[in-house]
Amino acid sequence: MLLADNIPFRYIFNKIKVDVLRVWLFSVTFHIVKLIWTDDLPAIPSALPSVLGTAISLLLAFNLGQSYERWWEARIVWGAIVNDSRTLLLELKAFVSPAHAQVPHVQRMVKNLAYRQIAWCYSLGQSLRKQDPLENLPQFLLPQEMEYLADKANKPLALQVLHMQDLNQLYQEKVLRQMQQTQLAATVGRLCDSMGKAERINTTVFPATYSMFIHFFIYLFLVILSFTLVESIGIYEIPVLTAVASTFFLIEKTAKEIQDPFRNRPTDTAVTAIARTIEINLKQMLGEKDVPEPLKPDGYFLM
Repeated sequence: MLLADNIPFRYIFNKIKVDVLRVWLFSVTFHIVKLIWTDDLPAIPSALPSVLGTAISLLLAFNLGQSYERWWEARIVWGAIVNDSRTLLLELKAFVSPAHAQVPHVQRMVKNLAYRQIAWCYSLGQSLRKQDPLENLPQFLLPQEMEYLADKANKPLALQVLHMQDLNQLYQEKVLRQMQQTQLAATVGRLCDSMGKAERINTTVFPATYSMFIHFFIYLFLVILSFTLVESIGIYEIPVLTAVASTFFLIEKTAKEIQDPFRNRPTDTAVTAIARTIEINLKQMLGEKDVPEPLKPDGYFLM
């Protein structure tokens, strides 16, 4: 996630430098052509780039809106994961009676479930980013749980299966009543639902042809605008066209960057930082003293 106050100019420029260089080159080329073949260039009505520019602006606005909607939906999903992770441990601690809470076996199960939920958050974020879903999980999981995950294709889903097994075991041991077990199972179900939503966003490809058409029409508009400006303002056409091109390409690149919120880029939803927040919250709810610090920004972004 980009931080509003610290974005360096080089990061922005690197996104559009290739396209801006192309525009600058054909802008200079058209100006040279104008100087050599003064009477042979066709006259282009000034209204044509105005109409085309307005149409492209509307397309870019729609594209940016659709991309931001995908990014915002991903953030809403992870907000629900934060809430349900806290709720899961809150409910479990509230439902376990004081007498049962003193039993070492039950204490271990509550702690294991909390740590497993922390592991689930990290594993889901890493899985969405196409990273190793088991990285850093041994510090939260039991050895037998790591063995259980070894041959599972969907590691986060397998962790939810272990959640349900523990809840059923607590119910069988009379630590939880039926309504309490049902309530906790519903919370796990919401977490599974959020996981499915995040996976849907991650696997739904944004139409590539739509982005290609917009990119083509931006270049078409800039070529026509270059012909028009070289007739009216001469040499000043070069900086003016470059500035206009930078604006259009920056909007286009912004839409392209945020349309995929789980690609391990600075514009991503900050899933690792969110998972760290959940780790802090759950460990503090367990009364532990060894609690990590919130994840620090890496310069101008937070992952």
